[in-house]
Amino acid sequence: MTTLRLDDLRQYSDVLRSRSGEVVNVRFVEPRDAEALQSYFRALTARSRYNRFLGAASELPPSLLEEFIHTGEADRFSVVATMLIDGRETIVGEARYAFDSDNASIEFGLSIDDRWQGHGIGKALMNNLECRAASFRASRLFGDTLRSNDAMIALARKSGYAFVNTPGDWKLVRFQKDIHVEPQEIPCASWRLAAISPSAMSSLAA
Repeated sequence: MTTLRLDDLRQYSDVLRSRSGEVVNVRFVEPRDAEALQSYFRALTARSRYNRFLGAASELPPSLLEEFIHTGEADRFSVVATMLIDGRETIVGEARYAFDSDNASIEFGLSIDDRWQGHGIGKALMNNLECRAASFRASRLFGDTLRSNDAMIALARKSGYAFVNTPGDWKLVRFQKDIHVEPQEIPCASWRLAAISPSAMSSLAA
């Protein structure tokens, strides 16, 4: 898949549910999200930021923030999970994933606002990422995390991921899952449509 246009990206949003039923919207990041996204990362605990970026960071570096907000370039995509809190759209989680056509795989990383961890949002977001991976015809979805990141390891285990050593880095562990879903069987309606509709697929191409 090639670079996507912002007007096409806006078609692809999903409605998820927390464990207790709260509505969680997942959509692609847009340039207008820059300030809110940076505020989200600054508000994470130091431990959560460390786990997300595999090292100490107080915020997104400007170059990385630019990559986050210009989603779709070079088959790299950023999404935010938002909820209406006190009448305002509020980011409660995010994910970034990249498609590698050479080995038909998608690599991803994600984080959930510390105040909303334990509400099932992470698992719902991972399920959504599986739909997105299937729409690419990816055969594998994987991520790397610190061996000390018990929360991410537990989430991946509950979501059915297998664990292997991360090549070249003993501090990390890789969680991975094979994707065996036919396009017409993708459980997320918007991504099932993107995968099986020629018109939808052509609209995704830049």
